[in-house]
Amino acid sequence: MRAYFNSDNYAPALPEVVEAVAAVNHGHEPAYGADSVTARVRDLIRAELGEHAEPFLVLNGTGANVIALRAMLRPWEGVICAESAHLNVDEGGAPEVVGGIKLLTVPAPDGKLTPELVATRIARIGDEHAVQPGAVSVTQSTELGTLYTAAELRALADQAHEHGMRLHVDGARLANAAAALDAPLRALTADVGADVVSFGGTKAGLMLGEAVVLLGEDLAPSLPYLRKQSLQLASKMRYVAAQFEALLTGELWRRAAGHANAMAARLAEEVRDLPGVTLTQAVQANVVFAILPPGVAEALQREWGFYTWDEHTGEVRWMCSHDTREEDVDAFAAAVAAAVA
Repeated sequence: MRAYFNSDNYAPALPEVVEAVAAVNHGHEPAYGADSVTARVRDLIRAELGEHAEPFLVLNGTGANVIALRAMLRPWEGVICAESAHLNVDEGGAPEVVGGIKLLTVPAPDGKLTPELVATRIARIGDEHAVQPGAVSVTQSTELGTLYTAAELRALADQAHEHGMRLHVDGARLANAAAALDAPLRALTADVGADVVSFGGTKAGLMLGEAVVLLGEDLAPSLPYLRKQSLQLASKMRYVAAQFEALLTGELWRRAAGHANAMAARLAEEVRDLPGVTLTQAVQANVVFAILPPGVAEALQREWGFYTWDEHTGEVRWMCSHDTREEDVDAFAAAVAAAVA
């Protein structure tokens, strides 16, 4: 079967995840997260992110982000994020429509916020006519495939806390970041002072499922109600939980994400010196961004799946996943080489 480089969402679920769902598909269990599987996952997440972590399983990433932000913000507050953040460009307006949340965006050429960029949005404090900044949200890894180091995250968390704000980590690809940085999950979340994490499961290899993990104080009482209001409370929660149990057992997430990262690095290496091909972002996780000669992308897209990221510049995105094979990468790189020759 032809590989697609459109998105890691195109990939099938990990075999271990499918087996885990089948394994819990017998007998009766209490509904709405009161089951034994969800209890075990709670312990596994606490082992990864700290004993004080409070995880709440949800169905998808948009729901996870909206619930996380609703928990962090009061009605007159907004969230500072990069212009390229998934919150801003790929949630279909859900934070605004469902959460009533103002996004305070900042241009970030490499997708990463810095304290200097965030500072430009910490303004008009106390002015009743202005939305007040209440949180900072970072995407890890970013929509452009770049990574925040632990030190960079710590600086953002410290700045947020100094100004009475909280730090949210949109970790749809947190597994890829931790694998690339050879770090435990907590080193990029709890240990740097993050208050809430949207821990991605789907892009890491689940059928569906994400986790909103609370690390800050005084947030947990609101989550059961916010999850229900946001249409994200699964009645048969054990099937979501079983997937996370597989992902978190024996660091399956690291193995899967590390492979996806390695395939992106292989692809970048094979195409970076081709005539007319320009890599536009550092290849640090599981994605390659490039600009191709005019007409080449369109010709390739007739046979290979990938997205045009920026219609104005012609920038394209090639995403690798846990099931991308070396032969897939090599065949696609050869097709790029033939198209630009």
